Amino acid sequence: MSDGFSGTQAAKVVGITYRQLDYWARTDLIRPSLSDASGSGSRRRYSYKDLLELRVIKTLLDAGIKLESVRDVFAYLREHVTTDIASAHLVINGSSVVLAQGDELIDVLAQGQGVLNVLSLAGVKDEVDSHVVSLGFDLPAAVAQ
Repeated sequence: MSDGFSGTQAAKVVGITYRQLDYWARTDLIRPSLSDASGSGSRRRYSYKDLLELRVIKTLLDAGIKLESVRDVFAYLREHVTTDIASAHLVINGSSVVLAQGDELIDVLAQGQGVLNVLSLAGVKDEVDSHVVSLGFDLPAAVAQ
């Protein structure tokens, strides 16, 4: 669709009400990137990328993240994620949202203050396999395959 999606179409695709979409646009959570409403009779037009971002917002809300926290998450993502926001890897655990970026986990709701190292489990497996073999033991058949 070259001219994007209307507000009604966007709401249907994302699985939200038009009222929610309108509220999110009016409160600057997400503005349509193709054409914003500019008075009576004008129509918002959403891009495919907008739909992806809207779906991320809905997913966060469905996971129990409060709307104000979703605003904080998106403000952080827009400032720090250089690729498409919809392609970011978010880990949702209870009321926390963590961005997985490379080999770091960043607590988004703490504004990036909690940075943890991510342990690569593939690397751990390779190390153990290497040590088992170097000590002269046979790898279990399931592992050796």
